[in-house]
Amino acid sequence: MKIAGSTALVTGANRGFGRHLAAELVARGATVWAGARNPDSVDLPGVTPLRLDVTDPASVAAAAQRAGDVTLLVNNAGVSTGADLLDGDLDQIRLELETHYLGTLSVVRAFAPRIAANGGGTILNVMSALSWFTFPGVGAYGAAKAAEWSMTNALRVELADRGVRVAGLHVGYMDTDMAAAVTGPKADPAEVARMAADGIESDSYEILADDVARRVQAGLSGGVAALYPDLP
Repeated sequence: MKIAGSTALVTGANRGFGRHLAAELVARGATVWAGARNPDSVDLPGVTPLRLDVTDPASVAAAAQRAGDVTLLVNNAGVSTGADLLDGDLDQIRLELETHYLGTLSVVRAFAPRIAANGGGTILNVMSALSWFTFPGVGAYGAAKAAEWSMTNALRVELADRGVRVAGLHVGYMDTDMAAAVTGPKADPAEVARMAADGIESDSYEILADDVARRVQAGLSGGVAALYPDLP
């Protein structure tokens, strides 16, 4: 789709990758709603703040009523609790699933009919290389992102005949607050935002933003032995 002239909603646009992507869309000529639980925290010029908590159905419904002109939806809002699946707090594990899976689905269900009624458009779900690969320290996050990936595939098929293209963005760690404790290589979120926007404009179904995502995706065909070579 053409970004210039579109109306976009970016969830979690008050900081991190969401803020970078909202800025990129503005630069490319989109009208941008910047979703955030606290709209006063949105400080990006050229966007319209929108109160939106993806885990609150009433908030999602109100946002869909106000921003009914959307033709590009970016599901970016996320959380990383660091919960381990065996020993982690179940409330934190639920929060991961309620945000990345049920929250994203709730927003899609609210906005997809509007996008279709507006002549069609694109939904981009921001995911991770951890949709395909995981380890104990990110067990809850990885499980939620894997669920979001499966959901993205299902929605892609279900919405195709309604003129709504569903794309997924996969990336390793980005240099944002969420990955502040990570000491390894991290992608520049501004560069990932440019790649995401390019992918939207080229109607890509999957956007692999860095070598980590490309390497992990390639390893899927090798099964468990390829992804987890240290297992006995």
